[in-house]
Formats: sequence, C-alpha cells, structure tokens
Amino acid sequence: MAIAFTEDQIAIQEGVREFAHSRVLPRAAEIDRTDIFPRDLWQEMAAHGLFGVPFPEEYGGLGAGYVAYVLAVEELVRASMSVGVLVSVQGLAQEAILRFGTEEQKQRYLKPLVQGEKIGCFAFTEAGTGSDPKALMTRWVRDGQQYVLAGTKTFITHATVADAGVIFAKGADGKVSAFIVEAGSPGWQPGRQEDKLGLHGTGTAELVLDDVRVPAHNLLGREGDGFRILLQTISVGKLAVAAQGVGISQAALDASVRYARERTAYGKPIAQFQTTQWLIAEMAARLEAARWLTYRTAQLLEDGTDISRAAAQCKLFSSRAAVQTSSDAMQIHGAYSYSKDYVVERLYRDAKITEIYEGTSEIQRVIIANALLRE
Repeated sequence: MAIAFTEDQIAIQEGVREFAHSRVLPRAAEIDRTDIFPRDLWQEMAAHGLFGVPFPEEYGGLGAGYVAYVLAVEELVRASMSVGVLVSVQGLAQEAILRFGTEEQKQRYLKPLVQGEKIGCFAFTEAGTGSDPKALMTRWVRDGQQYVLAGTKTFITHATVADAGVIFAKGADGKVSAFIVEAGSPGWQPGRQEDKLGLHGTGTAELVLDDVRVPAHNLLGREGDGFRILLQTISVGKLAVAAQGVGISQAALDASVRYARERTAYGKPIAQFQTTQWLIAEMAARLEAARWLTYRTAQLLEDGTDISRAAAQCKLFSSRAAVQTSSDAMQIHGAYSYSKDYVVERLYRDAKITEIYEGTSEIQRVIIANALLRE
C-alpha cells in the first residue's frame, strides 16, 4: 500500500516542523527540567491550529485528516515528547465528542477544544485498572436530571489544568457510561502532580470525583455506551502514540548521526567504526518500518476502515522501536548519554511511556492475536 502525500499534508508537515524547530525545541529542556505546563506555548499552538488538524472545519479544525495528524504529532515529538503529547491527549477528548456527542455538545465543548480555548482530559484509568472495564470503581447514579459521579482516576494527563474532561464511570448494572464533566464543578478535585520519570510538563495527576453532579444532557452517547466509546477513541489514541514513537526514534537517530560525526576516538570520528555504523543502520531501518506502519494505519482510518487491530500493531511496533532506538542512541553517546546536557538522556526517559499508556504492549499483543484467531 503506497501513500502519496497531498500538497496540504506536505504543507502541514513542513509548517509544524518549522514551528517545532523554532518554538518548541528551544523550550524542550526547560519543560523537562521545570515540569511546568507550558500555557504560553499552548496558546501559540492553538493560534497555529495544531489542536484541530484532523477535525472538521465546521468545529474550528483544519479538516486535514489523520495522515496529516500523525505527521504533525511526529514533528512535535521530534522536538519535545511533552509538547506532542499535549496534542494527542487533547485529541482523545475531541475524538470521543466528535464521534458520540450531540450537536449541542460539539458546539459547546468540541469547538473550544479544537480551537485550543479549552484544555481537555480523558479519564478512564484507575489504580486498579487501565484496560479492564469490569475493574472500574468510579460509579454513577441518576438523580433526576443529573448524574452523580464518585471515584478516583489516576495518571490523568492534563488533570491539573483541564477545563473539561470525558469521564468514565460504571452504573449499578455494571455497564460503563461516559460523561462530559466541567472542571471546577463541586467535587472535582485534581490531586498532586505526579513526579514522573519523563513526559514532564503535562499536568498529570490523580483526579478525585467526590459526588460530582453532571447535567443529564452531558451524557456522551447513551447509558452503557462507555466501553464502546473507549475502544473507538483509544484506537485513535494508539495511532497517536505510534506517531510519538516515530518522533522519538527520529530525534534519537538525528542526535546519533550528528554525534557520531563529531565524536572522535583513536584519531578518527566514531562514525567510521563498524560498531557505530551497525547501530545507526538498525535504528534507521527500525524507524522507517515504524513510520510506514503508522502512516498506513492513519490512511486506513481516513478510508473508514476499522483500525482496532492495525492501531494495536503500529503502537506495539513503534513503541518498541522508540525504546530500542533511544537505547541505541545512549550506546552511541557513551558516558555522555547520562548527562542532561545531551538530548538522548531525555529521549530515553520519555520513550518508555509509549510501551505503557493507551494499553501496554502486552495488551496490544492480546488484541492482535485475538483478532487473528477470530478470522
């Protein structure tokens, strides 16, 4: 399956690459060091339409599709994983509302999310589960024209800064439903920001819902639709994670090639040593395989194909590629790789999360195998 980029896709890729190089890259080390959410950069990204790449123009988006979306995420992550993730996480809430929301919900919530006027979060994960709806402990009950939500979500990106979130909770019948909840509602309580290995500056924290009252018209889809909403939305989330993996791998390869040309040993650049060349060759091959698997999945999504298996495959492969490629970059840099003065140290820390969030690699293998065995 060949992918020929359109002029619009190429223009978006080049535009985001320029923005990432001029505005994001100079801030990447600072965001990682301070772990502070970059609100000023968020506003710049919104002004450039970066939160609306795949979304319809009628809701303030660019309507450029999902191939352009993964190209944009890849370029942002190449400069800063944390900044690229801001787009990906915003996209989860946007996708859920676009696919399952009423027109009123789209006008009230999707439009400002797409335009970057509001920050969204997507809250399914809890201490006891990241994938299993049966283990969900957050509950909802109906009280007249309102729903009452109670429970605790963990590792919620944007929790400390969100204006609204798509929240998943279980009813008395055991079925999961999804709700659009406005931050600041009585009982909405973000916890302390998580002190993480990497992916700093993303406002990740626990989110406590202490009998939060949600208007009935903020139910997303119908009662009991929650798991279906999660599965369809998370497939797009996995695609974004695959694009993140590609961005990390490209950044690691760029840094390694540059360093190998400059670093000398025994009187010559280490680029001339076969051991270095082998590492760089493996990195490049792995990167290209991940890249085209990701692009292919994005094209399938644009074509209206169910990407549940394809998304699991590209996330599994691309995340492994990111971890291995960043590790190889550490080997090429030697002792210098352990210094925060070199970008590969940050890439190595950021890469690991791609194998964990939006479903661990083990879960992706189960999804892929089950899909094949059912055929």
